[in-house]
Amino acid sequence: MEPRPVSFSQTTLTELMIPSYANFGGKIHGGILLSLIDKVAYACASRHAGTYCVTVSVDAVDFLEPVEVGDLVSLHASVNYVGRTSLVVGIRVVAENVRNRSVRHTNTSYVTMVAKDDNNKPTVVPELVLENEDDARRFLEAIKRRELKEKYRDAFDNAKTRLDVQDNLDKLADQRCVIAYDTDV
Repeated sequence: MEPRPVSFSQTTLTELMIPSYANFGGKIHGGILLSLIDKVAYACASRHAGTYCVTVSVDAVDFLEPVEVGDLVSLHASVNYVGRTSLVVGIRVVAENVRNRSVRHTNTSYVTMVAKDDNNKPTVVPELVLENEDDARRFLEAIKRRELKEKYRDAFDNAKTRLDVQDNLDKLADQRCVIAYDTDV
């Protein structure tokens, strides 16, 4: 299997934001943007893998700025990391107001995909050729995000299994909640 450079699968998806995409506040629904993020991640990952890919997780979807009706939204996707069967696709979302020519960075997201074969089993993906220092930095950042995500998941799972509600009720005292059940059980 021939290694493929980052540039081989870079993908840009551009779409006009229309009124039916807007919420009651007049801004574009976050779900519309998430759908577009998933589409461009699929296109980019599938290009690199040369096969069908499925979404495993979407990390760090921070809505930095609202997207308006009439904006042209472009999602720029690159494969940042490959494992044996998985790929991490980095996506930068920008919104352009075509009337005043302003361009705003509205989102950055990382989507983990897994390549599938014709029997719907995970399949090996080509290695990634890092063409420049930015490609190497993104690959290393993906490794670090993965390590931190695993540490967080382990710590949270461990804390969740040890969390005793009765022993921690005092932590709810200054929170915006009302306990509406008998706690003396």
